[in-house]
Amino acid sequence: FGSSGSGSSIHLSGELFKTMAKVDMVHVPYKGSAPAVTDLLGNQIGIMFDNMPSAIQHVRAGKLRPIAVTTAQRSPELPDVPTIAEAGVPGYEATSWFGLYAVAGTPQPVLDKLHAALAKVLNQADVKQKIAEQGGEVVVETPAQFAAFMKAETAKWGKVVKESGARAD
Repeated sequence: FGSSGSGSSIHLSGELFKTMAKVDMVHVPYKGSAPAVTDLLGNQIGIMFDNMPSAIQHVRAGKLRPIAVTTAQRSPELPDVPTIAEAGVPGYEATSWFGLYAVAGTPQPVLDKLHAALAKVLNQADVKQKIAEQGGEVVVETPAQFAAFMKAETAKWGKVVKESGARAD
């Protein structure tokens, strides 16, 4: 399976799949998604775990066939594509996410103002639509919710790294 590089979230998504599905696949790391997608399109590799923004245009053009999405729920952009859990690997979930951070010690009123401004922008219909068109979903959490999420993600992916022996290049 191809990925955007050793140690990337895409690589680890494949390693999680290997572990949970109890299958053996050879990891082929690339220097980014673009060259991996190019080799997938050229049939140099047979499968790839990828983030939707770099693959969805090829799916829409009929050049790539989606097998499953890695999220817990089906994607509104690809509603006929099952999740990996639905396709036979119960409990599988891998998502890419982004967060906004500030330096430690930033005063709470400043953090509150930043959070409110970000939430306002991300909740605008046109922003949500643009993100959805790329296969993304806007999720606005409180700083405390985001901290809890990051803690859970760190534990989950730390276990995947340890079990797979994955290393960043």
